Amino acid sequence: MSNPDDTSAYKPVSFSATVITELMIPSYSNFGGKIHGGILLSLMDKVAYVCAAKHAGNYCVTASIDTVDFLEPVEVGDLVSLMASVNYVGKTSLVVGIKVVSENIKTNTVYHTNTSYFTMVARDEKNQPVQVPGLILENRTQVRRFLEARRRKQLKQHYKDESDKIVMPDDEHVCRKMLDGERCTIIN
Repeated sequence: MSNPDDTSAYKPVSFSATVITELMIPSYSNFGGKIHGGILLSLMDKVAYVCAAKHAGNYCVTASIDTVDFLEPVEVGDLVSLMASVNYVGKTSLVVGIKVVSENIKTNTVYHTNTSYFTMVARDEKNQPVQVPGLILENRTQVRRFLEARRRKQLKQHYKDESDKIVMPDDEHVCRKMLDGERCTIIN
């Protein structure tokens, strides 16, 4: 997108905003009687795909998921709504923000259960990355989300750079010293 003033190569956040709502049925429950986290992750991946594909106008794949914290349990019989919007676009990738809420339809109690960020990559017919449209930010909330997503991207790169520096010390005594106070033991 060589000319940022050419808005024809841009789409507003509202264009691809997506909501999926599903009733939580008994077959979705785990051994503790709550909805299995994998079910919620699958639904989140689905809504992220729809939102990203609508914006990109192409098939999109999940490249990464940033933080999935289960804040509240989801019960069988709850109505779960997943609200997704494009928060950030790069050249071929987009960050889709997802808010998950669970509603007890008997009591009308609504719980915020998850917020997560999915990085999606647009692909063409040959499965090659393809450029995505730019993003038209329509309000201050969308500007905030864009800037927060950009900052998370920077922090993620910093974390990766720092993680790449982690090495196992060659000296066994140094290893043992590093493990002092940890809940583990070395057998040998």
